[in-house]
Amino acid sequence: MPDQRGREPLVLLLLATKHHLASADLRTLISFLRQEDCGFDVSLEIADPALHPELLELHRLVATPALVKLEPLPKQVFAGNTLSQQLRSWLPRWQQMEVVSSLGLSLRPAEIDGSRTQREVQLEDQLLVLRQENETLIDRLGVQERLLRMVAHELRTPLTAAKLALQSHSLGQIDEPRFRDVLRRRLDDIEELSRDLLEVGTTRWEALFNPQRLALGQVAAEAILELEKMWVGRDLDLVTDIPADLPDVFADQRRMRQVLLNLLENALKFTSSGGRVSLTLLHRTSQWVQVSVCDTGPGIPREEQERIFQDRVRLPQTSGTTSGFGVGLSVCRRIAEVHGGRIWVVSEPGEGACFHITVPVWSGQIVPEGMTGLTKPTFSPGQP
Repeated sequence: MPDQRGREPLVLLLLATKHHLASADLRTLISFLRQEDCGFDVSLEIADPALHPELLELHRLVATPALVKLEPLPKQVFAGNTLSQQLRSWLPRWQQMEVVSSLGLSLRPAEIDGSRTQREVQLEDQLLVLRQENETLIDRLGVQERLLRMVAHELRTPLTAAKLALQSHSLGQIDEPRFRDVLRRRLDDIEELSRDLLEVGTTRWEALFNPQRLALGQVAAEAILELEKMWVGRDLDLVTDIPADLPDVFADQRRMRQVLLNLLENALKFTSSGGRVSLTLLHRTSQWVQVSVCDTGPGIPREEQERIFQDRVRLPQTSGTTSGFGVGLSVCRRIAEVHGGRIWVVSEPGEGACFHITVPVWSGQIVPEGMTGLTKPTFSPGQP
């Protein structure tokens, strides 16, 4: 019912995780609805889909964050990272529809724009909503289809190797210790592939993101020790530069450890005997700490330097000589982005590669009670 000022209610439901609520877009959206005069009596309810999964089913949502307009009818659903912009673009139309509806109480359905009736406009709005939901669903199904193809293709390699090892053992061509070693390594491959694919494919793993004040130098040192078996005893120079006065960062410890292990493992794997691997942590600006992992491996062609951060991409010049599934760097990219930073590579073929990732400096950030997540900082001039 209209409020005391005669305005119709605008009932909205925002389904967003704690991480989503910390984004600049949703903070702008909530501030706009609470402070601006939208021409309606606005009622906004915020629900975490992790705590209320039934709402996803009720409103047939396939992605979050999502904004659902419950009243005035028809119901309308918005999804994605531009909810604030979408809401602003639709408000004038909703206001127009309320004017038309109020006239319809005492008048016959009026012509809008000289050609369309009120009912035609409502049907057009409903059609736009259905198209939007259909596009979101198609995108989600496309992701799932690509992941299924990826799993079917990549699981074939370790399974085939294990089968051949079993045949060779049965024929007496390899002894028991060798047979057990092959099976163990192939099972490790399958486990690693499954773990990485789950992280690449899910749309909700960011909800587990838990930023805190973190001594990144200590995490880096622990990662180097964890990979000790890959560099101890090799003809390889491992150089570290971790300043004692490095400031703390605002980051998720588990995720940063994952990035460091992945980048260091790749560098050690692709660097041959007599080569060099370095790990450098640099307080680059007042906002960022930059992590750099460099090697003297085969390098990466310039035309491939963006593509390697996509899902399941392996370079043909190295895929035949090293193991892996091409999903680790995709996970690193998502971790960098959820921290508000970025990851990139600088390389020339035959001259090795340097991977760089930026992490926000701890500056007393306060996460609202019960909420985790980061707002995305703005890069300073000159920031790569």
